[in-house]
Parts: sequence; structure tokens; C-alpha cells
Amino acid sequence: MEKELTILKNIHPFSVNLNMDVRTEKIELAKRLLQTEDEAVLLQIKEVFKNNDKDFWDDLPEHVKAGIERGRKQAAEGKLTPHDEVMKKYAKYL
Repeated sequence: MEKELTILKNIHPFSVNLNMDVRTEKIELAKRLLQTEDEAVLLQIKEVFKNNDKDFWDDLPEHVKAGIERGRKQAAEGKLTPHDEVMKKYAKYL
């Protein structure tokens, strides 16, 4: 939800108070939605909801998915390098 609120802040000049309870926040957003005549704002809000339902995994290229699965398999088999060893090896590049 925080991502959506950030996007909404950027598409319309109003301030979102994240300390409000969710119900109040929804009511305030609904009021603004009903008041706007700006088609661009409406399309952007629609896009937020559309993208919110997507799983990022579906958009990844197959070679990236294969690499992640290979890494998961190696981790399950215990083929891991401790973080401190990796940091020592690559510290000179950081």
C-alpha cells in the first residue's frame, strides 16, 4: 500500500498522512477520486491497481528465473559461501 500512496502523491498534489488509520485514508482517497476530472490521474490510479495484482515473477526473463532456481537448488544442497568470505574477497572493489 505504501508504494501506491507514493505513486498517488506524485500524480496529484496532496499530502498523505501515513499516521491516519487505513479506513480514514481510504475515505480521503475515495473523496479525491470522486472529485477529480483529470483523466490522466484516473488512468494512473487504474494502472496502480492493475500492477498491484501482478506477480513480478511473471515479468522476469526466463534466464533470470533459471538463475534464481539454480541458486535456490544450490542453497538447498548447502552449496553456500558465507557472507564474510564474500565480503573479504570483494572488499577491494567496494
